[in-house]
Amino acid sequence: MIQVNVTVDYEGQLYHTNVITNSHVTQEKILQLALDQVKKQLTETEN
Repeated sequence: MIQVNVTVDYEGQLYHTNVITNSHVTQEKILQLALDQVKKQLTETEN
């Protein structure tokens, strides 16, 4: 397992997040996981 620090652009804002994943996961998958994580966090704070 590795921890990757990722910056993603979501709706014109930059968000920093960490993704913990297997070292064999592709960069595209890591970016998608990070974006999904940011979306989930923002949705939870809105409710």
